[in-house]
Amino acid sequence: MKQILGGIRKAVAEYDMIHEGDKIAVGVSGGKDSMALLYAMKLYQKFSPAKFELAAVTVSMGFETFDSSVIQSFCQKWDIPYYLVDTDIAEIIFKIRNEKNPCSLCAKMRRGALHDQVKAIGFNKVALGHHADDAIETLFLSMLYEGRMSTLKPVTYLSNKNLYSIRPLMLLKEAQLIGAIQRHDIPIVHNPCPMDKNTKREEIKIMLKRIYLDVPAGRDRILNAIQNKEQFNLWFDL
Repeated sequence: MKQILGGIRKAVAEYDMIHEGDKIAVGVSGGKDSMALLYAMKLYQKFSPAKFELAAVTVSMGFETFDSSVIQSFCQKWDIPYYLVDTDIAEIIFKIRNEKNPCSLCAKMRRGALHDQVKAIGFNKVALGHHADDAIETLFLSMLYEGRMSTLKPVTYLSNKNLYSIRPLMLLKEAQLIGAIQRHDIPIVHNPCPMDKNTKREEIKIMLKRIYLDVPAGRDRILNAIQNKEQFNLWFDL
């Protein structure tokens, strides 16, 4: 967990993520990334230079097999206020609309429900569990399927909600989070979505793993490229 906390400390300092008096709600799906973030933020709260409040918010999509009790018990153990938002997102997407490519709409609806709840409890920031590998995958998704260069940002201001979205794990690798989950016996919740592991993102993840086998330093170099605004050399600079 020292590596995780060190990565959070660095990201917070480099991207000015947390200020004195912030009220930060962690978006918790129950997956490894969000659960690792929740645990790490609770530990970081103890020595953060800027004091902040912490809570956890889960948006339930309405799948019958989704069990939020695991998250609730974890929050009770660590004295973290917990909020569960029940929605009909799954029914709308898979039954009513019968979406063939549901991920984009689903993500938009889940974000909306999450942001509404965060505002309802009077919090000003939402922390998400995206990490460095997510940022790299998003970059390649954007280039290959949208014809543009775009990726996740460490800090985003949501003007329509007057809310900040922060990603404290952005400088950390997925493997580091998996290790922390295993070492500290952090519980996770099975993802009941039928699209889990069957998405374009998963295809990009597999492609990148093949690239890293040929170029072992590839992950670090791509991440450096994302952060290297001084050497951003594309055609519109002509």
